[in-house]
Amino acid sequence: MTTRSWVPVPEHSDFPVQNLPYGIFSRAGEPGVPPRAGVAIGAYVLDLSRLGEAAGLPYAADFAAPTLNPFMARGREAWRAVRARLTELLTDEGHRAAVEPHLIPRDTVTLHLPFEVADYVDFYASEHHASNVGQVFRPGQPPLTPNWKHLPIGYHGRAGTVVVSGTPVVRPCGQRKAPDAAAPSFGPSVRLDIEAEVGFVVGTPSGLGTPVSVADFADHVFGVVLVNDWSARDIQAWEYVPLGPFLGKSFATSVSPWVVPLDALAAARVAPPAQDPEPLPYLREDEPWGLDLAMEVECNGTVLSRPPFRTMYWTAAQMLAHMTVNGASLRTGDFYASGTVSGPAADERGSFLELGWNGTEPVKLADGSTRAYLQDGDTVTLRATAPGPDGVRIGFGEVSGVVEPAREAAGSAGQAEQQQ
Repeated sequence: MTTRSWVPVPEHSDFPVQNLPYGIFSRAGEPGVPPRAGVAIGAYVLDLSRLGEAAGLPYAADFAAPTLNPFMARGREAWRAVRARLTELLTDEGHRAAVEPHLIPRDTVTLHLPFEVADYVDFYASEHHASNVGQVFRPGQPPLTPNWKHLPIGYHGRAGTVVVSGTPVVRPCGQRKAPDAAAPSFGPSVRLDIEAEVGFVVGTPSGLGTPVSVADFADHVFGVVLVNDWSARDIQAWEYVPLGPFLGKSFATSVSPWVVPLDALAAARVAPPAQDPEPLPYLREDEPWGLDLAMEVECNGTVLSRPPFRTMYWTAAQMLAHMTVNGASLRTGDFYASGTVSGPAADERGSFLELGWNGTEPVKLADGSTRAYLQDGDTVTLRATAPGPDGVRIGFGEVSGVVEPAREAAGSAGQAEQQQ
């Protein structure tokens, strides 16, 4: 029998009762009331801070905090207890009188960054993306580096520039050098790009010196968000040798405001692509954590691609195991992302670098204009859904950002150049 809520949920809503993603929200007209926690259900947000102990909700005090971190730190047993109680409250008509006063129309709230970011790591887990990048930047050479199929490649990002969906993205400035230039120049990036990714939010910490195994993934990861890891390809190309990404990546990483609980994605688990050669023992999964997420990349209202997350070569559990195998500890609020999600087809690529093949094949928008890379004023929106139980769709909402002009060297030659 299909589980149904007494809360009206539109047929194609991202937020059926089988989802119940967590977020942090505030409302206009409530001076002095800080942001607090809620879950999305249909067109509403259920205010967990005010539902509280009156409805028998465990750990009620955690939900008055302006971040999910206190609740996330409690661990999987607590996450499951709260999820079970919320499902009961929202499906049993007997609880309606106590719960309904705390339902707030979702279009009347402001959503905030849902968790305080401790550390941020970005991976490079899509074979199709890595192969495309290799072909673009290393023509005539093997598209994958020799280590790529032996370990999930990643780098440490900047936690302080992780922002919630809707935060404007200012075009970054930095050094860049054209292949035929004698010396680098400074100015706004002329190859501003996106990376359509999926992110994983750590709740339960681990001790320094203690690796986390692939089997313990679900005991540590609280939930999943959408990620746009904005990238300045020209700055990145000049700076990344020999130590890797730095200023070309650290200026902004956008995340969706709703954290979908890992338990809501049980029906979306799939086997990842076959891994050959067989990974080393610490990366082997008896029950793999591939996920069947259907993503969508939109620019200025035009859907450009639909990257399939199920094609990712490395799983989230393998990424976590590799991230900690040297004894690096986990903290509540640690956040790691998959890297660009791209599939094998041209309309399944998750970056402009691939979609426009480094500017040689610009993509066309609905208004007739074309884009090699992003222009000022462009709005990029990512969405994703997953199959859920009872035949419903589990949605992630969206992560969106608009590009604002650089705040450095306004009117300079570099500023003029980026508009060409």
